[in-house]
Parts: sequence; structure tokens; C-alpha cells
Amino acid sequence: MSREQHIDHHETNDQYTTPSKTKLKKDMHALQEIGERLVELDAKKLAEFDLPENLADAIRFAQTIDKHGARRRQLQYIGKLMRQVDVSPIQEKLTTWHQTSLQQIARLHHLERWRERLLNDDTAFTEFAQKHPNADLQQLRVLIRNTHKEKNANKPPKSYRLLFQVLQLTIEKN
Repeated sequence: MSREQHIDHHETNDQYTTPSKTKLKKDMHALQEIGERLVELDAKKLAEFDLPENLADAIRFAQTIDKHGARRRQLQYIGKLMRQVDVSPIQEKLTTWHQTSLQQIARLHHLERWRERLLNDDTAFTEFAQKHPNADLQQLRVLIRNTHKEKNANKPPKSYRLLFQVLQLTIEKN
């Protein structure tokens, strides 16, 4: 085997056994991002994780830092500490919370669309009554009428808010 073949053979073996510098850096940034998401949590949610004491302390300390450079360094330190922890359960819980949050947002947007349609589109009331036969239609009519009156009189939107609550209860029942 010539010297060049030996060097090429050696380089290809190392290429498959040790991760590249780019891969290591990417993994480090991923851990740092997870750490950053942990820093954004309140104390109650943070307590749900079984974190080592040094990592929990570092996260609580990062929550108190206001200066950008110091916070960045603390997040890097948290990323370094997270290399010693199994991050898969942490990632799963964060993902579950995020998905739940997105579902709640979608549900609220759905309710908002119904409220706006009921207030602005005369055919929406009939459609809502067909989709939700258990709805208290009389109460909805009164709330819609009162919402228009409040808006025209520049009064606080009491009925507007109450309409949202009634829609929420009605749609959740179905």
C-alpha cells in the first residue's frame, strides 16, 4: 500500500467514526436551543422536569440575566451542561406543550371566526344553528343584538365577551 493510499484509507475510516466539527456544533446549538426554551419556562413548569441541580441552578440564574452578552454566555453554559443529560424526555415534553398550545390557539381562532361571522353575516346564524342543534339560539340572538347596541353606543363590550363564552360552551358540548 502506497503512502497516499494509506492516508486516504486512514481519512475515510476517521470520517465514519468521529462526527464532523459541523455536526458537533449543530448538536451543541440544538442543546442550547432546548436550554433556551427551558429558561423561558416559569418555575412551576420547570419543576416538572427531573433536571440535575447544577442545570436547574444555571437555568434559574439565566432567567435573572438581562444583559445580552451575559445571557448568551449563560445559555452556552446551559448547553454544555445539557450534554450530560438525556434530552429526549425534555424535548418530548416541550413538543407536547407546544402542540397543545397550537391546538388551543386554533380552537380560539375558530371561536373568534364564528363570533365575527355571527355578528357580520346574517346567514351564519342559520349555519351555526344547523351545526350545533343544542345551542341556545334565543340567548345567541339576544347577545348578538346587544353586541351591536353596545358597539353603536360606544359602551364596553360586555355582550361581545359573553357571546364568545357562550360560543365556547356550545361548541365544546358538541
